[in-house]
Amino acid sequence: MMGEFMLAVKDNNSNKNAAESRPNYCKLVMQGKYELGRVLGQGTFARVYYARNLESGKSVAMKVVGKEKVVRAKMMDQMKREISVMKRLKHPNIVELYEVMATKSKIFLALELVRGGELHAKVSKEGKLEEHTARSYFRQLISAVDYCHSRGVFHRDLKLENLLLDQDDNLKITDFGLSAFFEEEENNQVLLRTTCGTPHYVAPEVVSKRGQGYDGSKADIWSCGVILFVLLAGYLPFHDENIMQMYRKVYKGDFTCPSWFSAEARELITRMLDPNPATRITLAEIMESKWFKVDIFEADDEEEGNNNTTVNKFLKKEVEALNAFHIISMSEGLEELAALSSGKFKVSKVGDSVVRLQGQEKGRKGKLVIVVELFAVSSSFLMVEVKKDSGDTLEFNRFCQNQLRPALLDVIWTTAASDNHTIPPASYPCVAVC
Repeated sequence: MMGEFMLAVKDNNSNKNAAESRPNYCKLVMQGKYELGRVLGQGTFARVYYARNLESGKSVAMKVVGKEKVVRAKMMDQMKREISVMKRLKHPNIVELYEVMATKSKIFLALELVRGGELHAKVSKEGKLEEHTARSYFRQLISAVDYCHSRGVFHRDLKLENLLLDQDDNLKITDFGLSAFFEEEENNQVLLRTTCGTPHYVAPEVVSKRGQGYDGSKADIWSCGVILFVLLAGYLPFHDENIMQMYRKVYKGDFTCPSWFSAEARELITRMLDPNPATRITLAEIMESKWFKVDIFEADDEEEGNNNTTVNKFLKKEVEALNAFHIISMSEGLEELAALSSGKFKVSKVGDSVVRLQGQEKGRKGKLVIVVELFAVSSSFLMVEVKKDSGDTLEFNRFCQNQLRPALLDVIWTTAASDNHTIPPASYPCVAVC
């Protein structure tokens, strides 16, 4: 390696002042692999650049961290933890870490480029969000947080500033610098003891129980409750110019929901902002709440207006003509699904297109709930999706890998990971095409 950067200068006009021409004509090529462009943001220890992979042409966000500053602030362990955690996480609602490089003085993190900005900026500009919009963001947030917790990762600094939006308005969690990670077998035994987080979003037990420890999952749920409140209200639930007065409100759970909150939203937020972590709602209970489970397709239809009226009517007609139970009876593999559910799951019908399987035994995150849903793509092309509705992600993956997939021998699997009808790994959703 010749050095950290190679400076390529193109100057076709010698009459121009060099300092003036540099922003327009200079490019930084990092380690011969990435071309660095404009600065996207800057923090205490790092600067983030727009960058492009010279081999693939892929755009990334390049986080450049100065080692000396990190070492001087005694933050190297935190930096290593952030890298270790992000390498473990692959989820559509979490900013992906593609690559880590280093020199004697710098650390380079090639991250997913998220172009939509912070959710905080959106709320600051637009104020409170419509309930269906807030619900969409909140579902994505809970999905990502549940994924993290199932892998022993607790974020500990969830706030609007750490939630980004991509070009398709999808939410992405970023900044795992204050996160904690434990191996799966330790999750139910280890309490966290480090006081960290942002004052307006931090759970009361994180500050009050110094040395006694706290449950990282419950602390994240509190922060998610604050986020949901802000999305629906347009302002923070706990705020005071005097920081100690604000903490007193946090300790007591002293906040008031605006009049425009629906009864279901009010109930959910109140349970999430319960100052007692022992009685605070769990992620499994959040995903089972009425507000969370409002039909997302109805909200989408309202938002899109009449654009898809013909398609929606067609799909509804197809679903009425051939429901999920009919589909199960037409496939040997899906009949096996019904057999697998006997004794282990309580089976219930939710409309004509959905079958719900609820586990009889309580797992690490409550009872596993699986939803089998039928989609009518055309009159002769029907798709059945099997997905986790609540419960532990790892338990669901084991069910798919060890029980469901081996049974579905007559079903064609179509996923990005498979070109030849092979069974995909457990990390992919179960989608059967009939």
